[in-house]
Amino acid sequence: MIGRRGFLAGVLAAPLMAAKDVPTRTAKATKLFKSPDGHPNALETTKEGLWIGEQVTDRAHLVDWNGKVLKSVETESSNTSGIAFGAGSIWMGANGKAIGRDARPHDEPTGAVVRVDPKTGKTISRHPIPGGGGVHGLEFADGKLWITSLKIQKLSQVDPKDFSLLRQIPVHLGRAHGLAWDPPAIWCMHSTDRVIHRLDAKDGRLLEVVALSPEDPDPHGMCLYKGSLYYCDAGIAPGGKSNESASAGYVCRIDLV
Repeated sequence: MIGRRGFLAGVLAAPLMAAKDVPTRTAKATKLFKSPDGHPNALETTKEGLWIGEQVTDRAHLVDWNGKVLKSVETESSNTSGIAFGAGSIWMGANGKAIGRDARPHDEPTGAVVRVDPKTGKTISRHPIPGGGGVHGLEFADGKLWITSLKIQKLSQVDPKDFSLLRQIPVHLGRAHGLAWDPPAIWCMHSTDRVIHRLDAKDGRLLEVVALSPEDPDPHGMCLYKGSLYYCDAGIAPGGKSNESASAGYVCRIDLV
């Protein structure tokens, strides 16, 4: 396994991350609790608690900050990767065909956003990903919905009323995952590179880089709560296989050092 020093050296050597005057910090993840179904790939904060989107069961769970389940909703998402809450709805990132369970009639063949009634779990509407392709992260902020448009390597902001495109900003690395609103910026997790970028929400300019260590849990979904970033380890690698992580299923807090 590559050492922490070697890992960080490789991260800092990346051309897009070596821009002058971009602050770079390391982070240490603290494991808090496991998700109800064990494959969390989406996080969202609300005043009631933390919404968790499960990748295999495609349930949405509302839990308190100790992991106690307050509410569970069965949804018609599939291969869930990304969750948001706003405009009276749960928004699920359905990243294509289901993994780890039998197929269902409403499973998506490719990426889509599924709007869900939080009381009944029924689907209100379905929307394609701007630019096509898959999705790994969602964020509801200031009445608008942000989406990771993986095919075109951008973050897309849409109006949830009609899903009209409002803005797109570029990301700087591949496999953009969890998002967290921190105005005037937005945080974007890059799972393969194990780094988090703080981007200017207007133009995508890189404002800050946070690097996880190789020993930290595998990063997937992410959110921001009271100034701290949280993320989850889905326990699943690209292709639907186990990521062999000892921290699979955990929700974690990021401590910046």
